[in-house]
Amino acid sequence: MALAAVPGDGGATQGILRRQALRESAARTYARALPIVPVRARGMTVEGADGRRYLDCLSGAGALALGHNHPVVLDAIRAVLDSEAPLQVLDLATPVKDAFTDELFATLPPGLASRARVQFCGPAGTDAVEAALKLVRTATGRDGLLAFSGAYHGMTAGALAASGGAPADGVMAAGVAAADVTRLPFPYDYRCPFGVGGERGAELAAHWAEKLLDDPKGGAPHPAGMILEPVQGEGGVIPAPDGWLRRMREITAARSIPLIADEVQTGVGRTGAFWAVDHSGVEPDVMVLSKAIGGGLPLAVVVYREDLDVWPPGAHAGTFRGNQLAMAAGAATLAHVRQNNLAERAATVGGRMLERLRRFVAGRPQIGDVRGRGLMIGVELVAPEAGFAAGAGVAPTGAGPVANPDHEEAPGGTTPYEASRYEVSPYEASPGGGAPYETSPGEPAPYADAMRTAAPPAAPALAAAVQQECLRRGLIVELGGRHGAVIRLLPPLTITDEQTEAVLDRLTDALDASIRTAGTRSRELPPTAAPFAPPSTGDHR
Repeated sequence: MALAAVPGDGGATQGILRRQALRESAARTYARALPIVPVRARGMTVEGADGRRYLDCLSGAGALALGHNHPVVLDAIRAVLDSEAPLQVLDLATPVKDAFTDELFATLPPGLASRARVQFCGPAGTDAVEAALKLVRTATGRDGLLAFSGAYHGMTAGALAASGGAPADGVMAAGVAAADVTRLPFPYDYRCPFGVGGERGAELAAHWAEKLLDDPKGGAPHPAGMILEPVQGEGGVIPAPDGWLRRMREITAARSIPLIADEVQTGVGRTGAFWAVDHSGVEPDVMVLSKAIGGGLPLAVVVYREDLDVWPPGAHAGTFRGNQLAMAAGAATLAHVRQNNLAERAATVGGRMLERLRRFVAGRPQIGDVRGRGLMIGVELVAPEAGFAAGAGVAPTGAGPVANPDHEEAPGGTTPYEASRYEVSPYEASPGGGAPYETSPGEPAPYADAMRTAAPPAAPALAAAVQQECLRRGLIVELGGRHGAVIRLLPPLTITDEQTEAVLDRLTDALDASIRTAGTRSRELPPTAAPFAPPSTGDHR
């Protein structure tokens, strides 16, 4: 449905933005890069107070699985309002909560759903992370935590301690201090921490984790849990290879370490499966869920194995854990995604977007990597004129991941991990206790001579320029990654084919415009973007 036009009022918009700058905290983020004042939204279209319209590939940082103001969400909210039911009930039982819990359990990995408990938390994902950390510490009686480089788990102190951007020394929350966190390498093909990338890089990352845990002098005492994202979002849209994720499940299960999957951004169909762990068949011990599960309204929960449910009443609480409107909107969203196969649709559309973007890379060395899973897509921008580090192997510029998480064939016709000789159930240890990546006697180590050329430096200023060029063209995108140099796309699962093409047209046009502006001189970066022009319009919005 088309939005009715509103009169343009640029003066009012500028006044609102000025007052925001004067009165709101210096910690505000999106408002700095996206100087718009939304007044209406439907589906993927957002309209500003000045009458300009945009295609929204931010989707409330992934919270809007169905886009803005989807009819099934609005109907669910209206039904609660019209019923005169209480809107806030702490943790009391209600028909609305019961319906939400039924729908949530119907979507969970079967092995977890059959023996699960759910804790309703404060309305933000970071509070659910804090609850998960507190839960595993209580259940195991241990303090340490395994987390990964590049991770992002929230902005409260315990979640920050588990995130890749290490907080200041001594930060403490939920009993987790930065000193209690052991950081492990996350498989990042384009910037592999081991310098090899691909399947071999993932193998080495798994081997590192296993040997560190088994080394009595490794500095990682038996931890209370391991927390990971199946796709690192803020870290730069980095999908975990399915084989590596299965190894993390095997390693933790063999050592009685609860595995926490942070699905705050990856859940509810975003990656092409209902939950991102479904791609690998992994069933975690704990799942942290928020964003899309509330249908766009604040809601966060922790789902976990019933044998972990040993904490006393009140061990984790929050006034707004009984948000009835969010539960109604969330149940409607979960049901709509499930019944209409929107996860499968996300896989199809996302694959098409990745394919076109990877073709676009040719002849543009400033685009270092295109990657993603489903409708969670990242484009990493680099400064190729800075040169590569010395080394031999595959130059990564413009190349996609060597080991594709969607099980596409890798170069040479092999399918990563699928032919592994260690196919075991998620809770079984490796046969004989050995690592699945070790070679047979007399067999040469795989990729022994495959040191890769280092990727060029990140280009955050170029990424910022692309974001502004996108805004000029009526497209809202987010930045992320290690240096803010990754263009992130999180369109709603309801994106149409026409909107898909419009997003790609605007993004590729913005990329070319920014690259032209940047020029080819050594380390030259784009100038700060000028005030944006009115975005283009079209029927597809």
